[in-house]
Amino acid sequence: MLTIDFSDFPELETQRLKLRRADLNDVNELFALRSDPNIMKYIPRPVATSIDEASEHFKMMDEKISNNEVINWAITLKDNPKMIGTIGFFRMKPEHFRAEIGYMLLPDFHGKGYVTEAINGVVDYGFSTMGLHSIEAMIDPENIASAKALEKCSFVKEAHFKENEFYNGQFLDTVIYSKLNK
Repeated sequence: MLTIDFSDFPELETQRLKLRRADLNDVNELFALRSDPNIMKYIPRPVATSIDEASEHFKMMDEKISNNEVINWAITLKDNPKMIGTIGFFRMKPEHFRAEIGYMLLPDFHGKGYVTEAINGVVDYGFSTMGLHSIEAMIDPENIASAKALEKCSFVKEAHFKENEFYNGQFLDTVIYSKLNK
């Protein structure tokens, strides 16, 4: 089984990005992400309706990081510390050397390759430093941009589950992509 310890939080750098631990200074950007119906339409979670909700979400995530249950980075440009998105590992299964990756990006930064760059950086960390064997991503089948980003990062579509999740009064499909540490 993997030993996971995020007490010394890892900052990651890619060609254009710096991935750092989010803090309460990022609450406005977190609210912008989680309150945007276009961003949240592919994420079966409630849309944030206030800064206080975003702040509570931040505190919950920070506690989970401190308890080594998840790791989540703020995505920033190297020349600007303002958060433009988030990326991290959720539903970690250390006994199986596996984790799920998830990410969100503010609309002004879509289509510039930042998500692909961040995915590659986080996957490299997961395989080389954490010792993961596999990383999976669960996405809405209509989220074509996310599917393309995962495929650019050599993730493979493994499954399409029909109506496997019930949210907001309807059954939703889920597509699972994965990447193995070769």
